Amino acid sequence: MNSDQSLPRELKAIATASLLELEERALDLGLSQRLDPSWVAVNAAPAGVRYLWPVLWHDLSHRPDVPAHLRCELLIALYTGERVRSLLDVLPGDFASLPRVTSRDEGMEVGRLLDSAPSVREWLLREGETLS
Repeated sequence: MNSDQSLPRELKAIATASLLELEERALDLGLSQRLDPSWVAVNAAPAGVRYLWPVLWHDLSHRPDVPAHLRCELLIALYTGERVRSLLDVLPGDFASLPRVTSRDEGMEVGRLLDSAPSVREWLLREGETLS
């Protein structure tokens, strides 16, 4: 963990295209907390907003080529109308460039939804599927 940098306390709202780019980057870097971009493309509601909330700094001491990054909670609206939560590792510059949620009410609602949404794994088990 990176203790010499403070954790951003910003909720970010992202569109489908941005989420897919972040998932692809995490995949390319070999970051452990990510979803398969093809799963996201098939299951995420195309017009739905997704939210990222940083929970900790993470670094890979065994891979000095990968910079310290933010491990974020991710809330995704699915094509079914349901919402699920996951984790996504995001580089700090990528996180900083995302649009910030400025409405306190929206932030409170996202917090409530994160607390009550099933994880992607739980949702898949209910649907009789598995993550690849």
